[in-house]
Amino acid sequence: MKEVEKFNHICSKYSCDVDLQTGKYYVDAKSIMGIFSLDLEQPLTLLVDSDDDIEVTEKFKDFLVK
Repeated sequence: MKEVEKFNHICSKYSCDVDLQTGKYYVDAKSIMGIFSLDLEQPLTLLVDSDDDIEVTEKFKDFLVK
């Protein structure tokens, strides 16, 4: 729960679109209810509409799986 809140807080700082995808479902990652509507046991894809990939990677590094 705390990790989702931390993730959501980072997302809310962006003025651009920040989405999570799992399979065919997309949700606004700025919406905590949207995040909890996903199966968080499955891998999620983070989509950030930003030109600064390095900054995005740094902000979300604790949540990325390689």
